[in-house]
Amino acid sequence: MKNQKPSYLNFDSDTYSWKPDINYKKHPEKYKVGKGEQGVLICEPYKSEIGKYWRFKDAAIAEESSAKIFELFKEYLNQNDFVGADMARKYLQMGFTRARRYFNYKSGRKYDPENNYKPLERGTGDPEKEKSAAVFFNKWKEAEADAQYAQMKKEWKENLG
Repeated sequence: MKNQKPSYLNFDSDTYSWKPDINYKKHPEKYKVGKGEQGVLICEPYKSEIGKYWRFKDAAIAEESSAKIFELFKEYLNQNDFVGADMARKYLQMGFTRARRYFNYKSGRKYDPENNYKPLERGTGDPEKEKSAAVFFNKWKEAEADAQYAQMKKEWKENLG
């Protein structure tokens, strides 16, 4: 692993595209797709609508959680709500990445803040989280493969970013 400090140490909220004081359901034009999971823990009301179902403690919980979030993803698509669908997709992706992180690192942290943010040793985490990650990975990829979502995302990026 590269010996670099985590990006969150130099986080600049002023230049971050997503803001906690915007209601993205009322102002979807202010939403940016971004990379990966960006904005997932900020964009309201979707954070509150989706986040309460986001769990990955074990594979059974991950199955229930990812199924509910995927159901919300489909509901948002049926309502022609791209922002909601994209946020649900991001929660599915984050289920995968966070479960993998807890599989790789017991504490869920990649860096040691007590040791100049030196990378911690991998392979110390919970093996059950690997199963949770696989569950979320499959739902995330199913969401990304949805033709309606892909078309909406393409149009959104072309028109709004």
